[in-house]
Amino acid sequence: MVDSVSGAGTTAAAPLTSSLAGNKAMGRDEFLKLLVAQLRHQDPLKPQDGTQFVAELAQFSSLEQSMGINDRLDLMMAQTRGLANTEVVSLVGKQATVKGSILTIDGGGTGAPLNFTLNGPAEETVVSIRDQNGRLVRTLDVGAKSAGIVRMQWDGRDDTGVVQPAGAYVVTIDAKSSTGTPVGTTQETTSVVEGVSFDAGYPVLHLANGVKAPVSDLLKVNAVK
Repeated sequence: MVDSVSGAGTTAAAPLTSSLAGNKAMGRDEFLKLLVAQLRHQDPLKPQDGTQFVAELAQFSSLEQSMGINDRLDLMMAQTRGLANTEVVSLVGKQATVKGSILTIDGGGTGAPLNFTLNGPAEETVVSIRDQNGRLVRTLDVGAKSAGIVRMQWDGRDDTGVVQPAGAYVVTIDAKSSTGTPVGTTQETTSVVEGVSFDAGYPVLHLANGVKAPVSDLLKVNAVK
């Protein structure tokens, strides 16, 4: 009988450190269950070494402290995220410039700024403006441009000079290098922030021109004139 108990105890009394090494995600409850099981099934004739037991208790204490630190860090992150969301909500009612291809005009013939960034030098740059039905309204041949931001103004008219109605228009940039290869671009759109949503897991700005953009695409904020 002693031999059978001794055999079971030898197996159950394996150090908890080896169990933890095989399971990096072990938590406090699992650790305690293994520790209790080890004490319960150890060989009475060969009790666990005191030094090893103290080491395992110290390891549990370290685990407990780590979990407490993680809980506090999670709380701090939640508080920081809440403060950041509050700051984003304060953008509602302000004019924001974000990455996007939508341009909005008021139909009064004053047009709107049309800005984009070239990722490299372009030998040819053509700007195409279409209405919401996909109809080509205006084609602007900008010519050669250096890498960087290009600032221009669309007067809100079509190719024949007719003032276009108020609304949103889609802008497309076709830029090519001296070798004829496409040049990457980043476009901008400006409108008033009407709302902010968080259901995507991050703040998303809802602009008056229909554009929805993550707050990471925000380039500039101005007060409404």
